Amino acid sequence: MTSFETRVFRLSMAGPSDVSPLSQLFDAGQLEPAHVVAVIGKTEGNGGVNDFTRGYFTQSLMLLLARQLGITPDEAMLRVPCVLSGGTEGVLSPHMTIFARVPAAQRASAPALAIGIAFADPVPAEAVGRMAQLEVTARAVEVAIGEAGLGVDEVEFVQVKAPGLTSARIQEARERGADVVTADTNRAMALSRSAAALGAALTLGDVSRARLTDSAIGDDMTLFSSRVSVSSGIEITRTEIIAFGNSLRWSGPLRIAHRPMADALDIGAIHATLDELGIPSFPAVAEADRGRIKAVLVKGMPDPKGTIRGFRHTMLDDTDINAQRHIRAALGGVASAIMGDGRIFVSGGAEHQGPDGGGLLAVIAEAR
Repeated sequence: MTSFETRVFRLSMAGPSDVSPLSQLFDAGQLEPAHVVAVIGKTEGNGGVNDFTRGYFTQSLMLLLARQLGITPDEAMLRVPCVLSGGTEGVLSPHMTIFARVPAAQRASAPALAIGIAFADPVPAEAVGRMAQLEVTARAVEVAIGEAGLGVDEVEFVQVKAPGLTSARIQEARERGADVVTADTNRAMALSRSAAALGAALTLGDVSRARLTDSAIGDDMTLFSSRVSVSSGIEITRTEIIAFGNSLRWSGPLRIAHRPMADALDIGAIHATLDELGIPSFPAVAEADRGRIKAVLVKGMPDPKGTIRGFRHTMLDDTDINAQRHIRAALGGVASAIMGDGRIFVSGGAEHQGPDGGGLLAVIAEAR
């Protein structure tokens, strides 16, 4: 395959409609719009079913790309996956991370960051959270890995965005005589994440097909992958995939490393990931090294046992603040303190993503 280099731009946002930093990159000639292949971002909404900030940003981004590329916004949405997580609680900072794929003159002498994308076929509402969604996701992940020119063993991280259910979609299914997995739209988001996570895990070889059933989705947490992170939302209607790895067939100074997190306090996993990339981080990343870090992707959940390292937590018992907002704030504080930067993608809802009660993280950086 032709050699490519992945370039990554982490850009701050003044609000969910603020795509001006990306527009400025285009205007300055620092980035060709045609080279943009994926976007991952944090918006300042509530992260729930009714989080309008994800859709607001998606609309703003697609309008910009459409104008720059001379296509329609709908065509732009079919071209560039946009994986968003709402909720910038605590010290988390709204931002977008732009991934570009540019031709390279030669391949690297060491494995370099590779990226591949894919869009799964749309699924009807009754398939969300079930084996049908799992299978469709598994096939799309295989496409994304192939587009990156990676072997399964070279894949470090797969970022997925899966569709949720709205009351309107549920009603439409019922009018057709179809049965949805749940009428609870919040639960539907969790089951959509679960099905997509297990679909990706299946393609990666991290779970056995023999153990996958509708009843296992969202329930059997002994089934998981520490290389898969999934967000869900109603701003999309089909699953979007971004696969990352390191390959000698690619070029550039960037690499990606990942680790499972045993729990929300697992700073050892963060230090180990940075150490693999050659970035000193004890007790925290020095200011001189912070610019080397291009993206930090974290996934976690409140431990369902109600304790962390033997001490009771109340995240799951708080009826005022959703548990996912608690865990995003906690993980954001832990990771940002080490990175010295609040522009971290922290997503809650880690069903089948990393060990139960824990999660995972990946860091993209200029490696040494």
